[in-house]
Amino acid sequence: MAQNFSVSLKRVIKEFSLEEVFVPENINEISVSSADLNRPGLQLSGFYDYFDHERIQIIGKNEDSFLETFIDRQTRIERLLSHKPPAVVITRGLDVEGHTIDLAKKYSVPILRTSEGTSSFMAALIAFLNIELAPRITRHGVLVEVYGEGMLIIGESGVGKSETAIELIKRGHRLIADDAVEIRRVSNKTLVGTPPENIRHFIELRGIGIINARRIFGMGAVKPSEKIDMVINLEVWNQEKVYDRMGLESEETEILGIKVPQVTVPVRPGRNLAIILEVAAMNNRQKKMGFNAAKELLKKLGMDDGMDDTPVQDDIFNY
Repeated sequence: MAQNFSVSLKRVIKEFSLEEVFVPENINEISVSSADLNRPGLQLSGFYDYFDHERIQIIGKNEDSFLETFIDRQTRIERLLSHKPPAVVITRGLDVEGHTIDLAKKYSVPILRTSEGTSSFMAALIAFLNIELAPRITRHGVLVEVYGEGMLIIGESGVGKSETAIELIKRGHRLIADDAVEIRRVSNKTLVGTPPENIRHFIELRGIGIINARRIFGMGAVKPSEKIDMVINLEVWNQEKVYDRMGLESEETEILGIKVPQVTVPVRPGRNLAIILEVAAMNNRQKKMGFNAAKELLKKLGMDDGMDDTPVQDDIFNY
């Protein structure tokens, strides 16, 4: 069963600097659990079928002007507030009548106000709620940004994930999370990784201990969040395993229902993992832009008809 998440209304108020026209005493207990918003034009006209009372209600200039056409304006507002939505936000800095505030007190519904335009405010609020309420899991690994590509490094404990991250940071790239990565599905195509708050910026290095990457390498070495563009699986080199030498086979892993490109990198002494991961990031970006070096090579060799044939890489490198 999917887990439902919520965000406190106080955090929404703080994030968008909303004016508190009226907030009830239990404001700290009010939370928002729906990323959808509602402009209650239909409800103010009397249609409440399929009304979702868990959505924040937005009243802009159109809704305010629409209410002016009714003699029973306050009755219609009372009916809306009686459903007890988590909050009503008035945009464009519109005035709020005293009777409306009295009704808000009666039903303990927060009335908030912003000077922003309705559409721009709704777009920003939806984006914020999509992240805060997104489905999420926590994975063991390291998340770094390399040349703009979010790279989730996974592998068995002790394989060298944190050491590789340190080398990447020294080369100018940025750390998002070490050891535990909280991954959120913010859309049907996008995964965003963040660190748990209590271990943000910390890295564990065996033999050294715990270090703070921000304090040692500076603010430019860390980042609060990053989308996940690819997964790097570090594993100890297995002499009996045949590793892909061409890159024709596209390996993928599924996280929260989204398929992400994955590359398996064998680890053994003498390999510079930081440089390998830098090249992997640039190569992944090239593939997203439509260029595949392996396919280009086969095309130049006149072997593009056999791209799906497994012995191709041996034929080329044993030529």
